[in-house]
Amino acid sequence: MSRALPKYNKRRVAFIGGAAAVVLSGAVIAGSALAGTPGRSDGATNARTLASAGTITCPDVASRLPAVPASAQAEVTRNLALLQTQIQEANNRLQTTVGQGGPNFVNNAILGPLKDKRVSTIDRIAIAIGRKGTKPTGLDSLAACTLNAGGVNSGAGAGAGAGTAPSASASGQTGGSAAGNATSGGAGGAAASGNTGAGTITCPDVASRLPAVPASAQAEVTRNLALLQTQIQEANNRLQTTVGQGGPNFVNNAILGPLKDKRVSTIDRIAIAIGRKGTRPTGLDSLAACTLTK
Repeated sequence: MSRALPKYNKRRVAFIGGAAAVVLSGAVIAGSALAGTPGRSDGATNARTLASAGTITCPDVASRLPAVPASAQAEVTRNLALLQTQIQEANNRLQTTVGQGGPNFVNNAILGPLKDKRVSTIDRIAIAIGRKGTKPTGLDSLAACTLNAGGVNSGAGAGAGAGTAPSASASGQTGGSAAGNATSGGAGGAAASGNTGAGTITCPDVASRLPAVPASAQAEVTRNLALLQTQIQEANNRLQTTVGQGGPNFVNNAILGPLKDKRVSTIDRIAIAIGRKGTRPTGLDSLAACTLTK
C-alpha cells in the first residue's frame, strides 16, 4: 500500500497537472481570442454594418398641398395613405434583398420603382384637387426618395438623393462585389439569370383596347399613347446598356418592374382623360406588365 499510494498520487498529480495544462492552454486560447476581440468585434460590427441597409425616406406631400376641395378629400386622403404604404413596402424590400444586386441595385430595383409609383400617386392627388379647384403644380419634385445611411453602401454618402445615391452606386445592397452578382449563363429567363442582353421587351397594345375617345381628350390620350412607346424603347435601350449587370432578378427588378410602374401611371392618365367626358375604361391596368421575349 505504501508503494501504491505514491504511485496513485503520482498519477493523480500527473492527471491534475495535465488538467491544469489543459486549463492553462484554454486560458491561453481564450486570452488570445480576447486579445483579438477588438478586431473580431470590429469585424462583427462591419458585418452588421454591411447587413444594415438603412431606411428610405421621402418628402412629405400632405404639407405641400393647397386647400383640398371637399369633393376631393376622400380621394386625396386615400392616395396620401398609399404614399405611406409605398414607402413601407420599399423599406421592407430594402431589408429582404440584403446581399442582392449589382452596383446600382438599390437605385434600380427600389428607389427608381418607388419614385415611379409616387409620381403616379401624386399625379392622381393633383388631378383630384384640380377637378374642383386649382390643380397644384410642382408636386413631382417630391417624388424622389433617399436612402439614409445605414450600412457600408451609405457610409460614403449619407443621405444621398435618389438621383445620385453614391452609397447605392458604390456597391450592391450589402457592399458585395459585383462579381458575386454577375450573370451566370444566359439560359434562364428574366427571373432566372442576370441581364444577358438577350431578347427584347414587348408590351400589350393599349390603343386597340380603348373605347371611343372624346374629342376633348384626344390630344392627351395621343400624347400618353406615344409616351407608352417611348417607355418601351427606353426599357429596351436599358436592356442593352446593362448587359452583364445584376443578379438573378436584375431584369425584373431594374427594367421590367419600373417599366410596369411607368405604364400603370400613363395608362391611368389615359383612362382619367377619357372619363372626364365619357365612360372611364376599366381593366386597362392588366395591360401594364411587359415581358422579355427571347
